[in-house]
Amino acid sequence: MNFWEYLGNRHQQLLTDAFQHASVVFQCMVLATVIGVLIAVVTYRSDWAGNLATTATSTLLTIPSLAMIGLLIPVVGLGVPPTVISLTLYGLLPIVRNAIVGLRGVDPTLVDAARGIGMSGPMRLVRVELPLAWPPVLTGIRVSTQMLMGIAAIAAYASGPGLGNEIFRGLASLGSKNALNQVLAGTLGIIILALLFDAAYVLIGRLTTPRGIRA
Repeated sequence: MNFWEYLGNRHQQLLTDAFQHASVVFQCMVLATVIGVLIAVVTYRSDWAGNLATTATSTLLTIPSLAMIGLLIPVVGLGVPPTVISLTLYGLLPIVRNAIVGLRGVDPTLVDAARGIGMSGPMRLVRVELPLAWPPVLTGIRVSTQMLMGIAAIAAYASGPGLGNEIFRGLASLGSKNALNQVLAGTLGIIILALLFDAAYVLIGRLTTPRGIRA
């Protein structure tokens, strides 16, 4: 059968795989964002601490995804756990780096003004520094999401959810009549999801970034 016939026959399973793929990437991005921003908040005031955080998270990114998942399987088993752990770790670097850059780039006079009107340290962080650092943080989130969309396909190696299962099934049956259709369907599905997520981030950026900061 041709590709369009394959899509018609398998559309229900493909939609399920696409939903699972999007869901696991979204959940891991939430975890990576929370952890990454916390790391940045703790380390951005110190040059050595900020460099250590960036170096540590960049080192995680150098570990091949298959190796990372393979090392996690004996510890946490197959399925969702190794997928979530590995994707969350891989998503940290752009968020940590951009959050540190964004927090360090906040105008000191604005922080001093907030201190002058009686704001405490945590209040200055939440109401002044983090909102001003939000655009670079969002950029880091966008970069991480694009990376994780592709890396999540490798999770099928550990029986993880998502469109990677379609790709792995096609690769495992190369030479059969539907092998190419399976690989193509999984790959195009991931590309479409990545574009949809990126469009959503552009909209979020427009809605959450004050006009003055955008300018």
